Amino acid sequence: MNTFGLHTFAIAPVWDLARIEPQMDRLKEHGIGLMEIPLLRPEEIDTKRTRGFASHYGVQLMPSLGLPRALDVVERPEEALDFLQPAFKVCNEVGAEALGGVTYGTIGKTTGRAPTQREIDGMCRFLERAAKSAKSRSLKLGIEPCNRYETHLINRGIDAARIIERVGADNIFIHLDTYHMHIEEESFASGFEAAAPFLGYVHVSEANRGVPGRGMLNWAACMKAIADIGYEGAITLESMNHVDVDIAGGLAVWRPVAEDPRDVIEVGLPFLREEARKAGLTLG
Repeated sequence: MNTFGLHTFAIAPVWDLARIEPQMDRLKEHGIGLMEIPLLRPEEIDTKRTRGFASHYGVQLMPSLGLPRALDVVERPEEALDFLQPAFKVCNEVGAEALGGVTYGTIGKTTGRAPTQREIDGMCRFLERAAKSAKSRSLKLGIEPCNRYETHLINRGIDAARIIERVGADNIFIHLDTYHMHIEEESFASGFEAAAPFLGYVHVSEANRGVPGRGMLNWAACMKAIADIGYEGAITLESMNHVDVDIAGGLAVWRPVAEDPRDVIEVGLPFLREEARKAGLTLG
């Protein structure tokens, strides 16, 4: 069984328990066992209340982030490492086991060219230090390949696998996202297979970031690819229903992704569960 997760953005632009808690009974009926917390500004998270929330509803928590645009892991790695420390602290305080997302660079920041050797070398040195810092807190660190319009550093599962092999840290994992894979991979099968040795987290997201099943993404191929590699980790719906202004620009989200935002949950979650079932997966 794969834990069925939901990213906060389906409900609210930030981790807002006042908006999330009223929907939890319904989400539990849908089988949600994990909630993803965007750590856009880690200091805003009420960690004590969040941990109590997770315990009360019996859900796991997965914090994630993308580094702010002002940071540069190659030129000024110390600043980026300093930014991660409060995020790691939040992970510990809410009882999470890992931090995922674009931990190696900034969403929406590209050079318009392939990464240079200097950039790759600098990114690897940064990830080595970041992974060491995470390990000192008993945490794992995820790296999420993003499409070419959001980063030029890591775009595919094979790119992430090569970076992890080079860094050599045993607590770094790959965090795949079907939205990005739909743009960058030759197929879901090849993308998941390339990432399989290090795969630790999966975002399932429609090709237009909206309601799963109402876009162009080949869900049958996606779920079969996940099943074929024997992946047993979390599978989390990420839809950009509500996006904080600090990240909306980098994601190029400027219009509603669903005509009725409720459909992301009420239509999308049952659709994903059924597509998973057809492939031999159980979400819950």
